[in-house]
Amino acid sequence: MSIPLSIKWNGQKLTILDQQKLPHAIEYLTLEIVEDVYDAIFSLKVRGAPAIGITAAYGLAIGAKRHDTDSLEAFQQYVEKDAAYLNSSRPTAVNLGWALSRLKDKVREAKNVPQAKLLLLAEAVEIHQEDEASCRSIGEHALVLLQGQTRVMTICNAGSVATAKYGTALAPFHLGSERGRGFEVFACETRPIYQGARLTVWELQQSGVDVTLITDSMAAHTIGTKEIEAIIVGADRIAANGDTANKIGTYNLALLAAAFSIPFYVAAPVSTFDLSIEDGTAIPIEERNPEEITHTNGKPVAPLGTKVFNPAFDVTPAHLITAIITEKGIITADYQKNIFDLLGASTGKGERI
Repeated sequence: MSIPLSIKWNGQKLTILDQQKLPHAIEYLTLEIVEDVYDAIFSLKVRGAPAIGITAAYGLAIGAKRHDTDSLEAFQQYVEKDAAYLNSSRPTAVNLGWALSRLKDKVREAKNVPQAKLLLLAEAVEIHQEDEASCRSIGEHALVLLQGQTRVMTICNAGSVATAKYGTALAPFHLGSERGRGFEVFACETRPIYQGARLTVWELQQSGVDVTLITDSMAAHTIGTKEIEAIIVGADRIAANGDTANKIGTYNLALLAAAFSIPFYVAAPVSTFDLSIEDGTAIPIEERNPEEITHTNGKPVAPLGTKVFNPAFDVTPAHLITAIITEKGIITADYQKNIFDLLGASTGKGERI
């Protein structure tokens, strides 16, 4: 048993796990040119904003190898063009543009083209390593909060396949498995696109974690009958007051946690905080294709012409959150004050897709 990795770099080649094929096939793809990287991001072969950012960074470094020029100015223009091309693959993934900007800044530090190529690759590797370290730190903090609690519920996929390794909400389970500390994880299937069933269940099984799949509507019954002791979820965006957006159904779980008097934890890196947003009412909520609900495997399961409301996310009010777990530490209420005290001006905004 081992933690599945979404991205592998052996010093020469970039390889990614094809998430389109999961869980029915485990297939790794080697990306050899910048066009391969663009396609992998665009077609969701790689998903999860951190994983997208890491892949794009390597893609820019890979693309730089083909630019044969002695002019540093011309090389910088080539890099700018490649970066714009890669950024267009998934422009809503904030980590994508963030990672590419970091590499472009490094090129500006170079004194010649060979040095620029080395700096690009080194920065891509650093971004990769930073994300793994960040996820491990989140997992360590989560293990402290989950001390004595073994039956835990989660929703969606905030795991290793969305990051460099370990993930955020799933990090304590992977770390626990490495150390012989057992958890019983109950994973909601996560409508409408089943990221809990397809990805979370699969990756926890690969890591040797005891995981049970339930439908989203079974959560209340499961918490009561299986004596769930805590709920931990990821986040797509966290407002300055602690209001948190995550996959649809998360708010339901927070309400249930309050009703059953069990802790509700949010695990997210500092890049997920958006201090420019005062509260959750300012977080935009994406609505997805109605056919994700009206159809199964391409076949209709509802009457033709049925009206559909299909939001992809919901917002959990801060007062329902027991603690927010970051790589820099654990934040508790008063969130408005404590988020700024811990993170300050270092936060940006990011999405886990």
